[in-house]
Amino acid sequence: MTAETLSAELRRALLALARAAIEAQLRGGHPQPQAQVPEELRRNRGAFVTLRRRADHELRGCVGFVEPLFPLCEAVARAAVAAATQDGRFAPVEAGELPQLALDISVLGLTQPIAAAAVEVGVHGLIVRWAGRGGLLLPQVAVEHGWSREAFLDHTCLKAGLPAGTWRRADAELLAFEAEVFGEW
Repeated sequence: MTAETLSAELRRALLALARAAIEAQLRGGHPQPQAQVPEELRRNRGAFVTLRRRADHELRGCVGFVEPLFPLCEAVARAAVAAATQDGRFAPVEAGELPQLALDISVLGLTQPIAAAAVEVGVHGLIVRWAGRGGLLLPQVAVEHGWSREAFLDHTCLKAGLPAGTWRRADAELLAFEAEVFGEW
């Protein structure tokens, strides 16, 4: 479940890659492939990219991949573009808006079943699944909102479109993951 630690240099490279992917998409092009990708960025990993307005830290988009479907560098580029253009909660980002946005990247560890009592706010990200619905919240969300463990569990249910407390059901699936979170702030 533990997320690996990336060097400061690799973190900067991923942030630059994410921003370049968004810029290329907004110009109607495609990001340039990287000539030399370090081994750590070629391993398949789950990742999310979060966009926030610099002025007030308001969310502007957040999309990602829970499962390690792509090499990390590709997962970050794809998630960045999707966060800017496909997060259904927001209008697509416009090119002139991009300089006012800060990017955060969450590199995910593997998901594992967890008991509700074992959930640690600020350490675990959560997934709740029940009756064909599922919701995910990254570990930093509970900290940002000052939620308790139960509030975090309830809000993950709400994110799935389920009633708060669904995580208490014996037939609900509760998964956790850790994430390495870094950004342009």
